[in-house]
Amino acid sequence: MATDLVAAVDIGGTKTAAALVGRGGEILERVQRPTPAREPAERVLGTVTDAVAELAAGPLWPRVTAVGIGSAGPVDARAGTVSPVNIPHWRDFPLVERVREATGGLPVTLVGDGAAIAAGEHWRGAARGRDNVLCMVVSTGVGGGLILDGRLRPGPTGNAGHIGHISVDLDGDRCPCGSRGCVERIASGTNIARWAREEGWRPAGADRDAGAAGVARAARRGEPVPLAAFERSARALAAGIAATAALVEIEAVVIGGGVSLAGEVLFAPLRRALGEYATLPFVRGVEVLVAGLGTDAGLVGAAAAGWSEPDTFSVRGAAGN
Repeated sequence: MATDLVAAVDIGGTKTAAALVGRGGEILERVQRPTPAREPAERVLGTVTDAVAELAAGPLWPRVTAVGIGSAGPVDARAGTVSPVNIPHWRDFPLVERVREATGGLPVTLVGDGAAIAAGEHWRGAARGRDNVLCMVVSTGVGGGLILDGRLRPGPTGNAGHIGHISVDLDGDRCPCGSRGCVERIASGTNIARWAREEGWRPAGADRDAGAAGVARAARRGEPVPLAAFERSARALAAGIAATAALVEIEAVVIGGGVSLAGEVLFAPLRRALGEYATLPFVRGVEVLVAGLGTDAGLVGAAAAGWSEPDTFSVRGAAGN
């Protein structure tokens, strides 16, 4: 019997997805459910293990050799624990151990969601063939991962590139991470919608979506507060990207996640703002790219991690093929 699949899990503050992924990065089976982010720790874990159990009930499961997890962070890949800012009851939660138990002892590899997206996009997406790239997820939170010199560079605990918690407003709002004025506190979908509502915006007509997708639709119609919300988000992202480029000399930034689906409502002001912030000669040419794998990048990157050395953060192997 062929044993050529990895069970990939992508855990975010809004949704948890799981899939069976083949060696070519193809997704063969998939399940998705809402993340009960404010519920007790075991309830959140149950969402993960239930999703994996649904895959395990299918005919392809005997071909699975490992599990790769991309989780909202911070993560501690060395300890196998997670402490996502947007999942408050998971603090030093032993995710690797618990998922290993739930899958009958399969090897489990943990990566941060930003690093998972970077691995996926470098393997099969918009960053393929590029050597120095920041890959970002802009969704419930804002995360990132770095490809430098053609390799994923996750750092000692797996959090390198976590651009969402770079401060771009020194006197800004307090972020749940404890700092002030973080990129995430301004630019995430959650905070785009929060700011728009605080400024008095409400969805009009039959559209009752007061979240980021609703704000994006209103911005496309030219409503001023939604347009300002996305302008504000874009400027925060641009400031963080420019700071990263100045530090490590990236050639491009790849942006995925649910907020990226807003399209030019986000990307047009982002490119304009990046021109204002990235002014030094060696950062002026940073190209802004839309994630080639869309919202699947995290799953594909988690699968790449699953083919690496078990229980470590390295994605040598699949991601480099």
